[in-house]
Amino acid sequence: MPLNTEPNFREADRRYFHAYTPGDDFYEALIDMHRDLSDEQSAKVNARLILLLANHIGDITVLREAMQIARQDA
Repeated sequence: MPLNTEPNFREADRRYFHAYTPGDDFYEALIDMHRDLSDEQSAKVNARLILLLANHIGDITVLREAMQIARQDA
């Protein structure tokens, strides 16, 4: 399965009127997750989230591709 880099946010049983709305909802939840955390706590939460999502994806090829794309222009 190739890495999907197109907008792909959605929520079951929810209809959105704008294509960008589910991405905005995710971004808001991500910001809320970091609220009131120190920089160190925030970094730990990010690392844990990455590992949880990587485990959910499970496909090492896809994860390597994502890491390569994420590192571009760093």
